[in-house]
Amino acid sequence: MEHTQEPLLKVADLRTHFHTFAGTVKAVDGVSFQIGKGEIMGLVGESGGGKSVVGFSILGLIDPPGRIESGQIAFDGENLAGASEDRLRQIRGKEIAMIFQDPMTSLNPLHTIGRQMDEMLRLHTDLDKAARRKRCIQMLEDVGISQAADRLSSYPHQFSGGMRQRVVIAIAMLAEPRLIVADEPTTALDVTIQAQILKLIKRQVREHGASMILVTHDLAVVAEMADHITVLYCGKVVERGPTRAVIDTPRHPYTAGLIASIPDPSDRKHRLDQIPGAIPDIRKLPRGCNFQDRCPRAQARCAEIEPILAEQDTGRLTACHFPVEEEPA
Repeated sequence: MEHTQEPLLKVADLRTHFHTFAGTVKAVDGVSFQIGKGEIMGLVGESGGGKSVVGFSILGLIDPPGRIESGQIAFDGENLAGASEDRLRQIRGKEIAMIFQDPMTSLNPLHTIGRQMDEMLRLHTDLDKAARRKRCIQMLEDVGISQAADRLSSYPHQFSGGMRQRVVIAIAMLAEPRLIVADEPTTALDVTIQAQILKLIKRQVREHGASMILVTHDLAVVAEMADHITVLYCGKVVERGPTRAVIDTPRHPYTAGLIASIPDPSDRKHRLDQIPGAIPDIRKLPRGCNFQDRCPRAQARCAEIEPILAEQDTGRLTACHFPVEEEPA
């Protein structure tokens, strides 16, 4: 999708740091991207790359010792980076909702599902009690929970992991938010139901005309779900572009490595490719390119000069001195 109108969300040079006794952790260090209305963007990278912190920053959920140092988070023209806590409470749930990766930490074990769903509607709508109950039942049915009216009186522990995640999705969609941040929404689920949940999320987003940031380490998931991909490494964007273009012809060696590491069920003869090494200590990042020690294309220049995110071709941005040649991955 092309950005033919003002984006719903525009993140510009966002920097979220954590000041610890062991040093400053620059979890998000100059991240920029934008999402149009109705779009799904995949935010991709290894664990520790800063993906979840971007999502938490958007909703103002950064606790000390972390804080947003600088940058802009413009949601429908309003900068949330400087918004008060009262204003953020008005926005959370109603305008921007979050689906967390572990449904057991998202749901209160002491309250029924119905009470937790009703609370969302009481806070963000003017519906009366009967209308709220009807809305809750409808949403549970929409996410595939049978006997929805009866299940409102159930507690979280009475649901399976997959069903709890369906409830979390239902709560996120209740107030019809315009933006959803889904943080690894299927990580805690069995492989057999991951595809069902992802299909459900995508359908709900499309039917309600919402936009979504899908935070994940799984490029295979993003390939099926997202319109655009933003790849993070050590808190920085290393590649950004339309999903099909990034998947088919990755330009950054890190993106190429992530794609090459996806298992191919039809190929049983070759060892699974992997990116050597591990993400460096973010408190002590090397001079130049952060990926240099793991990169097969690294040269002397990479150890001296930090690459700048720049347009390689129409709609594609890459931060690399020696990008991968244009050939199918």
